[in-house]
Amino acid sequence: MNAQARYPSLQDRGVLITGGATGIGETLVEAFAAQGARVAFIDLAADAGHALAARLAATSRHAPQFAAADLSHVESLRAAVAALRERSGPFTVLLNNAANDRRHAVEDTTPEFWDASVAVNIKHQFFTAQAVLPDMKAAGGGSIVNFGSISWMLKQGGMPAYTASKAATQGLTRCLARDFGVHGIRVNTLVPGWVMTEKQLKLWVTEETKIEIAKGQCINEPLMPQHIASMALFLAADDSAMCTAQDFVVDGGWA
Repeated sequence: MNAQARYPSLQDRGVLITGGATGIGETLVEAFAAQGARVAFIDLAADAGHALAARLAATSRHAPQFAAADLSHVESLRAAVAALRERSGPFTVLLNNAANDRRHAVEDTTPEFWDASVAVNIKHQFFTAQAVLPDMKAAGGGSIVNFGSISWMLKQGGMPAYTASKAATQGLTRCLARDFGVHGIRVNTLVPGWVMTEKQLKLWVTEETKIEIAKGQCINEPLMPQHIASMALFLAADDSAMCTAQDFVVDGGWA
């Protein structure tokens, strides 16, 4: 894949990434650190998060800052954002990337599982946006990117709590774009297709699903985390200054 574009406006910009320790989130942390941004990230995977921050510290303009927290608990989320702000400074970019696409049958879904899934897949997006709103208002603008999914667009079964949450993400984006726009804050949804992360390859991708992907995508090439990061960089940078309340689909043409 070609090298990612350079965005001068991202240098020294405060960027907060949820779910940044592994998968797409890890690539986001790497990509924004490479732009010279002040990157902070939150994840439940403490060992992976600390290892990523340590690995990037020596090669980044600003050493990425990590906080381990359960994003599904609002008080833990707020405490993590506050701690990272103390170490990294205010945030004018938020990437709401954290999610859990654990498969679950309708018959086996309990109220407790449903609530836990909603908490990580959409509830945290609202409360993280709420937590960084004062920073963005003080700065006179900012960019929030909520991460969606094409799964509900494809009428994918087998994980109703996840697909319902991801469909609701686009509604949340449009509402926040209106409420935050008066402060110069842009809010968009980045909608990935089936991204070939280590987790997906280990748990869900089979020879049969590779055939399904090849039939669905117009471009029959693996969709990689770097493709998602490239769009995230654009949406965070000043180059997308008048883009808000929109869905940016990166899926190889499947949806």
